Amino acid sequence: MNIQALLKQAQQMQSNITKIEKELELNNYSATAGGDLVKVVVNGAVKVSEIQINEELLSKDNKEELQDLIMIATNAALLAAKEDRDLKMNKVTQGVKVPGMM
Repeated sequence: MNIQALLKQAQQMQSNITKIEKELELNNYSATAGGDLVKVVVNGAVKVSEIQINEELLSKDNKEELQDLIMIATNAALLAAKEDRDLKMNKVTQGVKVPGMM
C-alpha cells in the first residue's frame, strides 16, 4: 500500500469537498406550504434567507396555522438542501462517511 498515494488522494478529496461546500453555499432551496401561502428559502449553508407570507394568511386570526405552515415549508426547504448536499458529497467521497459532514 502506497501511503504517499493515499495522502495525495485524501488531499484531493478534501479539496473537492471544500470546493463543493463553497458552491453549495451559493445555492438556494425553496419550499412552499398551504398552497403557496408560505414560501421559505434556505441557502446551501443551511440558513433561512427568506420567508414570504401571503397577505391573505396575515388577515386571518390563525396564528397556529401560520406557525405550522412556516415550519412545514422550512423543513421541506432544509431537506432539499440536505439531499442536494448529500448527493454532491457522495460523488466526491464515493460513499465514504466523512466526519463533520452534515
